Amino acid sequence: MRFSFFLGICFLFVLACQTGDKKSALVPLDLMQYGVPLTIQAPDSAEVKTMDMGFMKDVTIKKNGDYYVQIYASQANTTDVVKILAQQLKEVKDNRYFSKIIREEDAGFIYETAIDSLNISYGFRHVRIQGDNEFIFQTGLIGTFSLEDVEYMFDSVKSK
Repeated sequence: MRFSFFLGICFLFVLACQTGDKKSALVPLDLMQYGVPLTIQAPDSAEVKTMDMGFMKDVTIKKNGDYYVQIYASQANTTDVVKILAQQLKEVKDNRYFSKIIREEDAGFIYETAIDSLNISYGFRHVRIQGDNEFIFQTGLIGTFSLEDVEYMFDSVKSK
């Protein structure tokens, strides 16, 4: 009986010592080897795939089902982040399932889509201009993401 009690206390202690903070698992990921002059924070051992469309590079970074970031890299037509962000916001709001903006920042936003009250998902857009290049970060095109997952991804791609 005492042994079972002691074992139970040890188990609870181990659980209490673990942190559920995913952000501690983020590591710098240099995307230069994929043709994109950026470093972002991403989960360790994330899978990176690229597709070169000539005028644009599409880079996806995935890890498990809760991290799926897509980056579109192209030559910038403008250096006005506000203008690019407004275009991204219009594109998101034009989606028939768009519900609301959750968080807005100078270079990005998090939004909610809802097919109905049971099928709610979240996404983000983040814009970065670097030299002559424009980078649009967003959630991957396939998948349903929780608000926690999207905040994790959104924070991981912002410049530090």
